[in-house]
Parts: sequence; C-alpha cells; structure tokens
Amino acid sequence: MLFKNRTISSAVAVLIILAFALTACKPAATPTEAPAPTVAPTKAPEPTKMPEPTTAPEPEIGTPDHPIKVMFVPSVDAQIITSSGEKMAEALNKATGLTFEVVVPTSYAATIEEMCASPKDTMGFIPGLGYVLANQLCGVDVAFKAVRFGWDSYWAQIVVARDSNIKDIKDLNGKKWGYTDPGSTSGYMVPLVMFQEAGIKPSESVETGGHPQAIKAVYNGEVDFATTFFSAPLKPEGEPAWKVGDDPDIPSDLISQCKVTEDGKNIMCGGWTVLDARRNIRTEAPDVVQKVRILAISPSIPNDTLSFGPEFPADLREKISTALTSFAETEEWDATIGSQDFYGWTGIKPATDDEYDYVRQMVELAGLKMEDLGQ
Repeated sequence: MLFKNRTISSAVAVLIILAFALTACKPAATPTEAPAPTVAPTKAPEPTKMPEPTTAPEPEIGTPDHPIKVMFVPSVDAQIITSSGEKMAEALNKATGLTFEVVVPTSYAATIEEMCASPKDTMGFIPGLGYVLANQLCGVDVAFKAVRFGWDSYWAQIVVARDSNIKDIKDLNGKKWGYTDPGSTSGYMVPLVMFQEAGIKPSESVETGGHPQAIKAVYNGEVDFATTFFSAPLKPEGEPAWKVGDDPDIPSDLISQCKVTEDGKNIMCGGWTVLDARRNIRTEAPDVVQKVRILAISPSIPNDTLSFGPEFPADLREKISTALTSFAETEEWDATIGSQDFYGWTGIKPATDDEYDYVRQMVELAGLKMEDLGQ
C-alpha cells in the first residue's frame, strides 16, 4: 500500500512538472496597446503678405507744395525780371488762389529745356524762336502774344557807332558782330538769316549775353555792329504814328536833344520817345542815342509769347488766362511785365500756333536746332 501511494505521488509529481513545462513553453500574450488618438490634420498657415507700399499722393499743381513755375528768358537784367515777376505772381495768386514761382534760367535754351522737363506745371514768357523750338521739341503750346504800344509784332535792329563809316548792310561783311544770345529771335536768329541772304560773313561773332550788353558793346567800341530788338519810337502827340517804311531812328536834327527824363524812365528826343534796346542802358550811358545809331531793321517778327507746358492742366490754364487778361488792364501791369525796363508788354492778345510759321521757315532756312542755342 505504501508502494502504491508512492506510485501515485510520483505520477502526480510528473504531471505537475509537465504542466509547468508546458506553461513555460507557451508564448506570453502580447499586451494590447491603446489605440493612438485620432488627430485631425493641421492646415499649414498662409504666408504673411507684406503690406503694399504706399506712396504719398503728389501735391496738386498750383499749391504751395507744388507751385506753378513761371519761366522768364534772361533778355534783360535778371534782378529786374525776378522782382517784377514776383509782383506778377502775387497778382495772379490773388486772382486765382494758385501759387506761382518765378524762375529765370541762365539762357534761352535752358528755359525751353525746363518747360519740356516739367510739362505739367510750367508756363513761359518766351520769344517766337524759343516757342517754335519748344513746340517742335515737346509740344509747348502758345496762348498769348505780346502787344507793345499797339504792335503785336516787332523787329530786329542792326546798330553801329554813330560815327562809323558803315552806311549799308553790305558794309557789315568782314566786320565784328556782337549778338545777344543764340536763342534770341531778334538778337541772333533773324539777323543770321538776313546776313545769309545778303552774303554777309562777319569776321568774328561775339555772344554778349543780352540786348543791353550788345548795345553796350557797340557803345564801348568792342564790336563793329550789334543786333538787338527794335520797337518803334513814340512820336509827339498829334503827329502820325511811326509806320513800317519810316526811318527807324530818331530824326537827325533831334539827336542832340536826346536825354534821360527826370524820372529816369525814358530817353526823350524833342518829344520823341526811344523804345528800342538803346533805352535799356540809359542809366550808365545817357548819351547812348548820340553814340549809337540804327543802321537797318528786319521784316516784322511775331511778338513774344506766353506759352504753357504740353501737359498743363486745361482748367488751370483757362483760369490763369482769364486772370492775365484782366490783369493786363490794370495799372499794376505796368509795374511788372509791362515795365519798359522789363519786357515792355503794354498788353496781350490771344495767339495761335500758325502765326509762328514765318519763324519756322527761318529755323528751317538756317538749319537751327536746340543744341545751337547754347546752355
């Protein structure tokens, strides 16, 4: 019995051992991982746009921050132009509310170039030649022409020393010429054509820098002859007005009587008033008429212009034109561009482009270009 029980015990032991062995050989269960949480895909952020650059609006034309430039060619003393021009600018400002800036460039060519470079905000008092070249270059447009004592045209004059033996235009051949500025219609362009047509070749050509300077060059004996503008003399009240074909100079029997008036504004010769370029040096040369005579004058030339830049605003142009027309009827006008020391415009008239076709013909004949005007 004891043996039998041992046998059973042994069998049980074996079974237990086998059970342990089988348990040890069974692969361990893989632990279940918790499912990853579902996350909605994140949208990439839009790139940040740089703000659009903002440009300050350009100040309106005619405001203090953008004044209208009033250009004057330097045909007389620049200080006179500036002071008188500023009086005109003030008057126009009162009439229109617009702001103006007076500009006196160094030459005729510089005036034209400035108007073309600033097409929207410039207006210029320029002669016929300057206008034609500016119109060809960039479309500068004429609005008015000057009136001087009833004349809307003027002339070039050739002057020599009163005691000179030069009696005729042909006597100028081989002589020394003093001209004003290569951009001046009366001081250079018209005489140049006259000389070409007459076969005259000066021995030397000297740029003097302006009409007063050209007269002074003859007065001082620095040149044999000079060319400047001519305006008809005023004759005594009651006498018929000067007309084309009359002697351009003061009658010879009155020359000795020529003297500067007490107010210093004119040269009077027995009731005749001198209005040509000689009067511009009356202060430093009160005997200029006794020393310098007029040899000849040219065919008539359309008067100087008031022209506007090619892109000048039409509404502002109309406002300024209306104001100028009214201003020309006032006494203040005489202290500005109407002054005989300035441009001597006694009035203005509307002008059209085709009135300057004669000047265009001269430009074509002489082959003149902008670069010929100097700087």
